[in-house]
Amino acid sequence: MPAPADRIDALRARIRHHEERYYVHDDPEISDAEFDGLMRELRELEAGHPDLVTSDSPSQRVSGRPVEGFATAEHLLPMLSLDNAYDDGELSAFDERVRKGLAIDDPVRYVAELKIDGLSIAVTYDDGRFVRGVTRGDGVIGEDVSANVRAIQAIPLRLSKAPAGRLEIRGEIYFPRPAFARLNEEREASGEPLFANPRNAAAGTLRNLDPQLVARRGLRAFFYHAVAPPDVDPDPLPGSQIALLRTLATWGLPVEKHWQGCDGIAAVQAFCASWADTRRQLPFDTDGIVIKVDRREERARLGYTSKFPRWATAFKFPAQQVTTRLLRIDVQVGRTGAVTPLAVLEPVLLAGSTIQYATLHNDEEIRRKDIRPGDQVLLEKGGDVIPKIVKPILGVRPEGLPPFEMPTTCPECHSTLERPDDEVVWRCPNPSCPARLRRSLEHFAGRRAMNIDGLGQALVDKLVSLGLVHDYADLYHLTVETLADLKFDAQARRADRVAAGRTARADETSGPRVLTPRRFGEKSASALVAQIDASRRHDLWRLIFGLGIRHVGERGAQALADAFGTMAAVAAARVEQLTAVGDVGPVVAASLRRFFDAPESVALLARLEAAGLHMGRPVPESRAPGPLDGRTIVLTGTLQTLTREDATGQLLALGAKVAGSVSRKTSLVVAGEAAGSKLDKARTLGVPVVDEARLQQLLDDPTRFPVL
Repeated sequence: MPAPADRIDALRARIRHHEERYYVHDDPEISDAEFDGLMRELRELEAGHPDLVTSDSPSQRVSGRPVEGFATAEHLLPMLSLDNAYDDGELSAFDERVRKGLAIDDPVRYVAELKIDGLSIAVTYDDGRFVRGVTRGDGVIGEDVSANVRAIQAIPLRLSKAPAGRLEIRGEIYFPRPAFARLNEEREASGEPLFANPRNAAAGTLRNLDPQLVARRGLRAFFYHAVAPPDVDPDPLPGSQIALLRTLATWGLPVEKHWQGCDGIAAVQAFCASWADTRRQLPFDTDGIVIKVDRREERARLGYTSKFPRWATAFKFPAQQVTTRLLRIDVQVGRTGAVTPLAVLEPVLLAGSTIQYATLHNDEEIRRKDIRPGDQVLLEKGGDVIPKIVKPILGVRPEGLPPFEMPTTCPECHSTLERPDDEVVWRCPNPSCPARLRRSLEHFAGRRAMNIDGLGQALVDKLVSLGLVHDYADLYHLTVETLADLKFDAQARRADRVAAGRTARADETSGPRVLTPRRFGEKSASALVAQIDASRRHDLWRLIFGLGIRHVGERGAQALADAFGTMAAVAAARVEQLTAVGDVGPVVAASLRRFFDAPESVALLARLEAAGLHMGRPVPESRAPGPLDGRTIVLTGTLQTLTREDATGQLLALGAKVAGSVSRKTSLVVAGEAAGSKLDKARTLGVPVVDEARLQQLLDDPTRFPVL
């Protein structure tokens, strides 16, 4: 009999081989039962020899318990979006720009790839071993969903033949249509609301906090791009897109197989035309074709705009269109008071889903298109996803149909609406407006803010309508007894959300349902109260972001927390002090001052502090010079023994400045787990780098700076 270590290694190699045959080549060599037998033997051996378990073993895909939330992580290089082309003329214009940028008249070599309609993902490997998976986010920072990515069998935990060093492989996670159909059948049988389309289901699944559920649902992935750290020598990546796609497949990554090299834009146009209808026969959704210049050297010469690469574009298939009647135009109120018109339509089937609602953006657009309640309208799904009204059908308009008039008062609180001179959006100025409160509470409880799982839209509506919650602080006085007795229609949550237009795609309904009032229950109430209690201890930046201060995003909140340390210091900062913080400009600073100067904000913060929320680490305004005065320190990656806020607070107390980016003036970089581009830049600039253990040594004895 082979030694346990040898048998474990052999089993892992065989399992990886069969995963690649199944997910990459779509050509399995053994039955599911045989594969399960190999996996069962591996798990049994590893259970008997826990010292031989490694993080990249196929048995370690699922952690076995839900994660507590998603941290954020920085991409190795920004994940930019693509400019769009909608017809042959716009493709020709793209080609002209490319040839002009390259100063050539000859045809350009392009690669055309199917554009997968899923969720963008960046998966990092170190020396071929899986490190983390991060969503696209804002293109610079995304959500770290590593536990869930690890649970997707189509994504290898170890690459074959990959070069040494760090690589970020980019692709798309998607729901195959058969798996999506099964999921909705299961949800319907259990009385849960259906997912509108595979893309929404993929996004919802990947952001679920339970990797076990992710593993069960059958997500798949395709990969199409890779980046290495800047200035790596030698460059580990091939010199063309065609070579890269072939290389990704040899590493064991799934690559969508219908890509094609095209000499000149005419070949690209022919490729796009060939898929206009054929794409519907695929087992997954695609909403266009991505066209890329093949050679990397030419891409480097073309460069980027502030938003898009100049060497790529996305051809979007012509939108599907239908006509229906516009029944009425409602208005919805957002958390900042923005009042947005919402088209309520006679339900119509479009691209596989029933459409009943469409956002109209603002009253100026309604006037420009001359859209009137009662019109027959042309409706389309842009990119096969988001419905919009293209135009009214004037030839059948009833005589004397009056134009739409924007309300002058809020539909919820009846306050007079206001519109600043430099904006097109009308706003409800009443901070106590119930509609604003509901949307604000949803934002406050969101995963990227206070991360209160279970405080969804239907429950928020109930709490506000019953007068149980009037502001954020009231959440921290809710009891299990109060919540357990609440009754509401759980099955109608999605319909309620759609009717109020509260989601980015509040446009679809799933058909009639049996609505059964349900008691919230003691178990659900206890779990929610525990979530609310846990949020008291969250980092300061989450609270700043959760307050919903206009123009203050997640990165701005993090910068403010890093710079000032406490909520009191942020609230007291002058405009010039605020604008001195990275990611805080004059508009954001003015908005912060308006918020903190308002009496209701002062009262709210006092109530939140009294409720025990973490308000940051106090730092005395005047103090003796610290041992780290004059030192600028950057934290990157995930720390295991300290939170980012704790480390920042201790460094600030010692006199250091904690910055958010690396420059030649940086004194030290502390690199935690899965450190990204900041670490690479530090190495390029020759800035000293230490790990978390040496950071702790520095905090214990700052006179040893730098700890090298």
